[in-house]
Amino acid sequence: QVQLIESGGGLVQAGGSLRLSCAASGVTFSRYAMGWFRQVPGKEREFVAGVSWNGGTTHYADSVKGRFTISRDNAKNQVYLQMDSLKPEDTAVYYCAAEATYSRAYLHLQSVDSWGQGTQVTVSS
Repeated sequence: QVQLIESGGGLVQAGGSLRLSCAASGVTFSRYAMGWFRQVPGKEREFVAGVSWNGGTTHYADSVKGRFTISRDNAKNQVYLQMDSLKPEDTAVYYCAAEATYSRAYLHLQSVDSWGQGTQVTVSS
């Protein structure tokens, strides 16, 4: 199973930017579609962004479209989430996720094969 370690969370003012990184190890990284989910207390974990195994296709939640950009570097076994124009409602724990599929960029919550430990993102108003 793939091991995932996130980094890059923190505190930022509304309108600011953060870049999350996720390092993968243990398996052939390019077998996996990669994505980011987020979760706030009392709510279900929700899909934020996904990228297909080769980086050719991306998928975003409507709430982040136009503000967040997901990318991956298969040579470095890394996936990134560039978050711009951050809003207080983006505050959450962000989780890196991997799903073994070649067919899409959207990751299904119930089908994720591996999760990172999560990184806190806090956006102040």
